[in-house]
Amino acid sequence: MQLKTLCSTCSLRELCLPVGLNPEEITQLDAVIRQSRRIKRGEYLFRAGEPFSALFAIRIGFFKSVIASQDGRDQVTGFSMSGELIGLDGISSGAHTCDAIALEDSEVCELPFDRMEDLTQEIPSLQTHFYRLMSREIVRDQGVMLLLGNMKSEERIAAFLLNLSQRLQKRGFAATDFILRMSREEIGSYLGLKLETVSRNLSKFHQSGLIDVDHKHIRINDIHKLKDMVSGCVHQTP
Repeated sequence: MQLKTLCSTCSLRELCLPVGLNPEEITQLDAVIRQSRRIKRGEYLFRAGEPFSALFAIRIGFFKSVIASQDGRDQVTGFSMSGELIGLDGISSGAHTCDAIALEDSEVCELPFDRMEDLTQEIPSLQTHFYRLMSREIVRDQGVMLLLGNMKSEERIAAFLLNLSQRLQKRGFAATDFILRMSREEIGSYLGLKLETVSRNLSKFHQSGLIDVDHKHIRINDIHKLKDMVSGCVHQTP
């Protein structure tokens, strides 16, 4: 289903586009960005190997990025939420390197990359913004390496919850009371942990009073203790 949503009226525009664009520049963007479309839960936004042609700004919803490992299993490499861009993986090679799958009914705006490249020549702040987005992806990759290399299982879970909290807060949502859009198995795949380990650590956090857990509903009761668990690594979380 196609919907027409203008950048000029979008409540998330400051999260996925540079701040301070003038009305004329916003109008230029409106002319380039294609009508948004809805992606149902479980559907693919794009698949690994497909030609890269556009970036996608997530208006509503949650996506996971997945690659097939050498043994044939799916490996979750990231989660993206409303207000974030997805599809940057395809810029270097001209083809997507992962699958992007909706974790809930979602809505995205399509930014045709060739037209956006042309537009960055006219709007320098747009080019700077995309550089910052790509830099953020590099930092996230470094954070994942830190999680998988140096942290114990409980530290990985704590870092994951803190990262979700920070990102949700930045987008105007509750920072300490939220629904996990991904399964425990998907969290485990992302963090390099077994399903049982994820469940056991969440239960441990619940029993100690750090968080309340009710299925996918998470309430963080002591965010400072979670930060202490992660020590000095919290700023590096993906």
